[in-house]
Amino acid sequence: MTSPTTPSSRERILSRVRKALVDAPEADHPTRTYFQTHTADDPATILDLLHENLADYRAIVHRSQKSELPSLIAKLLKEHRARTVAIAPGLPDTWLSDAAVEQRPDEGAAGGTPLTSYDLDGTDAVVTTCALAIAETGTIVLDGGPGQGRRALTLVPDLHICVVRTADQVVASVPQALPRLDPTRPLTWISGPSATSDIELDRVEGVHGPRTLHVVLLTG
Repeated sequence: MTSPTTPSSRERILSRVRKALVDAPEADHPTRTYFQTHTADDPATILDLLHENLADYRAIVHRSQKSELPSLIAKLLKEHRARTVAIAPGLPDTWLSDAAVEQRPDEGAAGGTPLTSYDLDGTDAVVTTCALAIAETGTIVLDGGPGQGRRALTLVPDLHICVVRTADQVVASVPQALPRLDPTRPLTWISGPSATSDIELDRVEGVHGPRTLHVVLLTG
């Protein structure tokens, strides 16, 4: 055990590595000649592909205008009999304006307090934004930014409603996504609801996260 003032073995090793590299020249960036995407550079085609692949992973996909979003979220929460919703810092207030649910803001949101694991386990749903969505893999990426919150918020409640702005948050491929993501942030990559299969390939959902994932593609 180390005291607060005594560097750990990890810190000492990293310190030596940094000192050894301080005068080293910058490495050349590798030349990459492979295709960045296999999808036509057409927003409508990319959005249709995202929709198709999200659904293939058993996410339930909706398309909505901004003005329709509060009523759609309220409808989805009611259909799943959700009575409580976790609120991440930065989630737009209007999104839940039509929903008759108890809002539980996490630390950093207006009026929020740190929601414990027990609090989240007793919360029915969570509504979030995302960092971006990848069409070719049907993947949603969260980075803990505004409206997304910390990772536990989207892993513990059994229902996740995720809103994707199609105008600026959809890319065709993983190579196009990576330069837009900050590797120092806590990235969560989601392809459909949480699921696993046993040795007989019987699918079980909800083992490591929400059993139900709704993705709303916000088109206007």
